[in-house]
Amino acid sequence: MGNLKNSLFSPVEEELVLVEEGIRAVADVEYPWLVELLGYIVNSGGKRVRPALTLLAGKLSNGGNLDALIPVATGVELLHTATLMHDDTIDISTKRRGKPTAASIWGWGVATLAGDYLFSRAAELVSQANNVRADRLFAQTLMALCTGELEESFSSFDLNQNRQSYLRKIGNKTASLFAMATESGGIVAEASEEAIEALRSYGYNLGMAFQIVDDIFDFTAGEEELGKPVASDLLHGHLTLPAILLKEQRPDDNPVNDIFEHRDIERNLELAIQMIRNSGIVSECYRSAQDFITEACRALDIFPESPSQRKLIELADYVVERRQ
Repeated sequence: MGNLKNSLFSPVEEELVLVEEGIRAVADVEYPWLVELLGYIVNSGGKRVRPALTLLAGKLSNGGNLDALIPVATGVELLHTATLMHDDTIDISTKRRGKPTAASIWGWGVATLAGDYLFSRAAELVSQANNVRADRLFAQTLMALCTGELEESFSSFDLNQNRQSYLRKIGNKTASLFAMATESGGIVAEASEEAIEALRSYGYNLGMAFQIVDDIFDFTAGEEELGKPVASDLLHGHLTLPAILLKEQRPDDNPVNDIFEHRDIERNLELAIQMIRNSGIVSECYRSAQDFITEACRALDIFPESPSQRKLIELADYVVERRQ
C-alpha cells in the first residue's frame, strides 16, 4: 500500500496526511467506551482511494480549495467506512481485511449504531464545505448506497439475478461513492459544469471497474489474501459477474443452482470456484472491467495534461492491473 500512495497519490500526499489525521480524530470523543470502538474501526486500514480521488479531482479542476476539500475527502472515507460496518452486520461477517470485524467483537447492534454514527459524522464533515450542492450529493449518494444494499438483500438467493441487476446493484453500492468522491472534488473546487460531469463520469466508471475486479478476486484469490472466506458473496446468495457468466454458460446444470437450493453447499462451492478459475470467465470479467476503465479515462480528455490528470489515468490502469 505504501508504494500505491507514494506513486499514484503523490500530487495529494500532503493533503492525505491531513485526511488521515481527520479520520483518527473521529475517535477523539469524551466517552471512553466509544473511543475504543471508534478507534478500532477507523484504524482498520484501507487504501484511502476515495479521499485521494476527491483531492485529485479538486486539484485537477481549479487547484483545489484545501479548507473545503480536506473535510469533504475525510467525509467521503468515513461514509465508505460506515457502509462496510453495515455490510458486516447484514452479512454477519466475522472477518474483514484479515481482522475480526467490530460487529463480531462488540455485537451486531452496537456495530449498526457505530455505522450510523459514522454516517452522521461524515455528513457533518461534508457540511464544513458550506456548499449546498455537496450536501445534496452526499444525501443522494447515501440513498443510492442504501438502495443497492436493499436490492441485494431482497434478491438474495434469487436465481433470476442477471447482468442487468448486477450492474445496477454495483452502480448503487460501489460506483455511486466513487462518483461522489470525484464529483464533490469538482463541486468544492468550483469547476465548470462540463468538468463536474466529466469527473462524475470518471468516478462512476472507475467504481464499476473496481467492483468487478473485486468480484473476480472473490473467486481467484485465497482466503488469506481476501481477509475473508473465498466466494463469500455466493455463500450469501449474491450473484456477482463471474457466477452470472457461469450460469449463462450452463443454465440448467451448474453448481450455483445447487448452492442456492442448499444442496451439498461445500462441494458445489468448490466446484463453482474451480469452474470459474479454469474457464474463460475471468478473462471476460476483466474485459468488462477494462471497458469501464476506457470510458473513465475518456472522460478526462477535456482536462489539460497535469500531474493530477496523469495520476487519475494511472489509477484507472491500476484498478484492472492490481492484485488485491
